Amino acid sequence: MSTRTVAETPRNNIVSINPMTGELLCEYEQHSDEIVEGKLALAAEQFRAYRKTSFAQRSQMMTRAAEILEGNKEAYGRLMTQEMGKPLRAAIQEAEKCALGCRYYAENAKKFLADEEAETNATRSFIRYQPLGPVLAVMPWNFPFWQVFRFAAPGLMAGNVGLLKHASNVPQCALAIEEVFRKAGFPEGVFQTLLIGSDRVGKLIADSRVVAVTLTGSVGAGSSVAAMAGKEIKKTVLELGGSDPFIVMPSAELDKAVEAAVQARIVNNGQSCIAAKRFIVHQQIAEQFERRFVQRMASLTVGDPMDPATDVGPLATAVGLRTLQEQVDKTVQIGARILLGGKRINRQGNFFEPTVLSEIPRGSPVMDDELFGPVAAIFVVSSMAEAICVANDSKFGLGACAWTNDEAERDLFLNEIESGLAFINSMVVSDPRIPFGGIKLSGYGRELSYHGIREFVNTKTVSISVITSTS
Repeated sequence: MSTRTVAETPRNNIVSINPMTGELLCEYEQHSDEIVEGKLALAAEQFRAYRKTSFAQRSQMMTRAAEILEGNKEAYGRLMTQEMGKPLRAAIQEAEKCALGCRYYAENAKKFLADEEAETNATRSFIRYQPLGPVLAVMPWNFPFWQVFRFAAPGLMAGNVGLLKHASNVPQCALAIEEVFRKAGFPEGVFQTLLIGSDRVGKLIADSRVVAVTLTGSVGAGSSVAAMAGKEIKKTVLELGGSDPFIVMPSAELDKAVEAAVQARIVNNGQSCIAAKRFIVHQQIAEQFERRFVQRMASLTVGDPMDPATDVGPLATAVGLRTLQEQVDKTVQIGARILLGGKRINRQGNFFEPTVLSEIPRGSPVMDDELFGPVAAIFVVSSMAEAICVANDSKFGLGACAWTNDEAERDLFLNEIESGLAFINSMVVSDPRIPFGGIKLSGYGRELSYHGIREFVNTKTVSISVITSTS
């Protein structure tokens, strides 16, 4: 750890920078090859013992992890807010959600992984779920606790051990998560943080002791990790980007739809894969929706994420701020209309105005790319069928929601929308009780529910035939 300024920080060090002030919070040297080797060896050794622990033992430790999260939620919330800028109340809620996830798997893992009987010609046939070994988790900064716990809670309850390569701008969160599991009683080596850069992930994937990889991140990162893991014939789960549609039809409760639309766009300062990004509205109500939506976005308080009154804090990084500005500028240059905002705020910190665009041209960044920030795009359509066509006209397929009280429209949406998550009359959220994941360039595999815990186990077919003596 260091008190150097950002400018004095060695290029390869892992640094934590406050996105509100630009202050260097702390600095860590990357783990050396020798340290990483020691952690890999410990993970492999510990797995051999940990896999034999009972579900009752694992459940006791995971429940204790939930208690630690709940008891320290304000401190963990402040840590998240300092490192990546989300509003403090949302950060505290994130810590609470992690506790919920821990409890969910502590209570249900044994049931999810119980032997499943099957009828065959053998005396007895069944499916047994067994852990695989050390799993590498490459995780993002936008939900620095939740993204990790939604892998770690099912993974550890299944009997696997975890190696975390977290985003390099949230090292304090990464180390705090490791400490949660240590304090909860998990043996040393069951969950370890690796302070390394992304350029060293390939070597980890190639190591025979790493048996599988889960990644949440960009399409580019997912493609790279999948290619490296594929070369080694290793299982991967990828949760990548999204450009989620938010469809509003004439039968919707408009006031509720508008309020949900705003919250769905600004969640986590707009930096969420499942944040609504494209608002597809029927022409009959388009004018009303647009007016109310713009008014509500304009009323948001942008400022210090530690202030309870703040709705939108700074973007996590200066690079993300520049990228968002470039995406908006290019889209406007080729024909989009600005209804609100459109530029970074001239103040200290990575702040961008709540922004609403309309008349989005094809081929523009707003049409084709994922926008990570408080920028919304409005599209006008004449029917649910057209709305679905616009929604599906994307390389992404993570989440989608539709606001309608028309049964035929609901059925059409649920059957035809190309997404891993489909919500009616509510914004898309993640929940431990239901599977989470996407299709197309939003990735593959599932997290959460029983689907998530079964991603990193050996689904072993067992067939037993009892042959009796005829003598």
